Amino acid sequence: MRILHEDRDILVIDKPPGLLSMATDSEKERTALHALTDYVRKGNSKSRLQVYIVHRLDREVSGVLVFAKSLEAKQFLQEHWADNEKKYLAVVHGRMPKQADTISSYLVENLALAVRSTQDKSLGRLSHTAYRVLRETRDYSLLEINLLTGRKHQIRVHLAESGHPIVGDRRYGREDKKHKRIALHATSLMLTHPYTGERMTFKSEPPVLFNTLVGKVEPARKDG
Repeated sequence: MRILHEDRDILVIDKPPGLLSMATDSEKERTALHALTDYVRKGNSKSRLQVYIVHRLDREVSGVLVFAKSLEAKQFLQEHWADNEKKYLAVVHGRMPKQADTISSYLVENLALAVRSTQDKSLGRLSHTAYRVLRETRDYSLLEINLLTGRKHQIRVHLAESGHPIVGDRRYGREDKKHKRIALHATSLMLTHPYTGERMTFKSEPPVLFNTLVGKVEPARKDG
């Protein structure tokens, strides 16, 4: 877990795949939140310093993840979350029908905690996933995704239901014993700083997996 930025109000990390953002019923300590709390307390369990969850990435997903260092910063970031620009890279099976498009549907979670689209507007929450194709091979497409709304498993469900599931997505995609991790990466996050009001952008380089699937993927530019 690499720290991309830290100041008095926020902590931004490059989360590796396989690490939970926060605790679950079955896992309390091997999480980014637990590790960062220990980091700010410098190992002193009696310290009152705290890190607060702002948003989450699925366990299998890597990339930019931001935490707040105060309740005030957390509240500000969450209240303004819709104003942030959240970009992902994904490698999907096959070729998309359009070079750029927005997938929209109402998403609902069932009792098994799986997410799907529904025609019943009273049950689902309207969700929008914009994408553009960066590269195509015979078997795969590399997509840049702009997450316009932030529902649970939104990108994974939208792409799977479009007929082009993300490579390695064993929950919503195809049976794939060859690829053990999902090819989804939070590559860029632009937000408004909760204290200074400055617009800040944090970026994470694509994992090696992407190069294996579609050839060399250039890292995100450091400026802007």
